[in-house]
Amino acid sequence: MKMLHVTIQTNKFEEEIRFYREIVGLEITGDMRAHGRNLVFLSGGEGQTAIEIIENPEVENAGGAGLSIGFKTEDVEKKHEDLAAQGFEVSPILSPVPNVRFFFATDPAGVKVQFI
Repeated sequence: MKMLHVTIQTNKFEEEIRFYREIVGLEITGDMRAHGRNLVFLSGGEGQTAIEIIENPEVENAGGAGLSIGFKTEDVEKKHEDLAAQGFEVSPILSPVPNVRFFFATDPAGVKVQFI
């Protein structure tokens, strides 16, 4: 079975789209705004798991305790510095085993995003 997408409902719709486009590097692969629905799919390319962002004015914090979304980054230290400089909440860089380094950042909707 293939995972298709992860859905994030948020009252920060445009900020969430910017985060996944500019910070994570995903592209919009589906956009329902022209059809009167604030719903966008973003992914790393054809056939990859997508992030579905849905505008929901009633959702103030989409982040759930114990839930995170993980992305590979080429340079953990640089990504950490860049996000911290932009004012995002970031964890310290962690290394639980040799050759594995990562940190968490909180996206505009409150979801924890892991950069590995």
